[in-house]
Amino acid sequence: MSRVFSGIQPSGVPTLGNYLGAIRNWVPLQDTHEAIYCVVDLHAITQWQDPADLRRQTREMAAALIACGLDPKRCTLFVQSHVRAHAELAWIFNCVARLGWLNRMTQFKDKAGKDREAASSGLYVYPNLMAADIHAYHATKVPVGDDQKQHLELANDIAQKFNHDYGVEFFPNIEPLIQGVAARVMSLRDGSKKMSKSDPSDQSRINLTDDADSIAQKIKRAKTDPEPLPDHLAGLEGRPEARNLVGIFAAITGTLPENVLREHGGQGFGAFKNTLTEALVDHLSPIAAEMRRLLEDPAALDAALRLGAERASAIAEPIVTKTRDIVGFLPAR
Repeated sequence: MSRVFSGIQPSGVPTLGNYLGAIRNWVPLQDTHEAIYCVVDLHAITQWQDPADLRRQTREMAAALIACGLDPKRCTLFVQSHVRAHAELAWIFNCVARLGWLNRMTQFKDKAGKDREAASSGLYVYPNLMAADIHAYHATKVPVGDDQKQHLELANDIAQKFNHDYGVEFFPNIEPLIQGVAARVMSLRDGSKKMSKSDPSDQSRINLTDDADSIAQKIKRAKTDPEPLPDHLAGLEGRPEARNLVGIFAAITGTLPENVLREHGGQGFGAFKNTLTEALVDHLSPIAAEMRRLLEDPAALDAALRLGAERASAIAEPIVTKTRDIVGFLPAR
C-alpha cells in the first residue's frame, strides 16, 4: 500500500467544518493506505501559544481524531514534536528551499497580515517544515484542500532540488490525494466565510463537543433568507446561507445536495432546520461522548500517542539518517 501522510494543528476543539472537510475523509484511508497522521504542534508555535493551552489543545485534537474514527491500531497517530526527525529534516530543507519560492507562498501573506516584519521567521519557513513532515516518511500521497496545494508543490520542488543537488533519487514525488468533492462548510452567521474556530462568535460554528441543546440553538439562529428551499440546485444561486445548510445536511447524511432539495424543496427553513438538527445530533453525539471518555483518562491517551510516535520514528529515523549521509554529515556513532 502507498503511504499517506496528513497533519492537523492543535488549535482547539475541531469544528463541523474540520470534520466534514478533512478528518472524516482520513478514516477510510486506514484500510487502503499505510496511513500516518499527526497533531502538528511544531506548526502551532509559529504564532505564540500559551503552554498550558497548547498541551490541552493537543490532547483535545488527538482525542477528537480518535473519536472521529482514527484507530491507533490501524494507523500511525502521534504528536509531531515527539518525532525529532521532523525538525531535523526541516532545517536541511531550510537550506535547500529558495527565498523566491517562499516569497510566493500566499498563506504567509494572509496570516502575517499587514505587519509582516513582526511575524515570526517560523511562520515564514513553515512550508519547509510541512515538506519535511511528508518527506520524513517518503509518503507519496497527501489529502489536501485548495489552500494547501501550493505547499505541496513547494514540497515537490524541495525534493527535486535536493535530489538534483546531491545526484540522488531519494525523495519521491508527492501526489495530492483527491477524495471526491470535499464538504466546504461555511459560517452559520455568514455564508460567504468558512466556518472557523477563530471567529469571535461561537454561534458561527458547530463544535464537535457541542451538546444537543447547543446544536439546536445554533442551527435555529443560523442566518437564512425569507424564501423557501428550492427544488433544484440553480435555485441556490445567490443564497449562500441556504446553500450552506443544504450542503451540511447532504454531507452529514451522505447524500447529494440535489437529493436534499428533491426531498425538502418547498419547505420553509423552520422545518428544514429541525430536520438538520436531528441529523447533526444523531451523527455528532457519539463523537462528543467518545471525546469526553478519552479526555477523562489523559494517561491512556498519552500512552497511545507515545506508541504512535515510536512507530513513526521507526519509519522516519532511517530516512533522515540516510539524508544526513547524503548531505555529508559525520556519523554520530
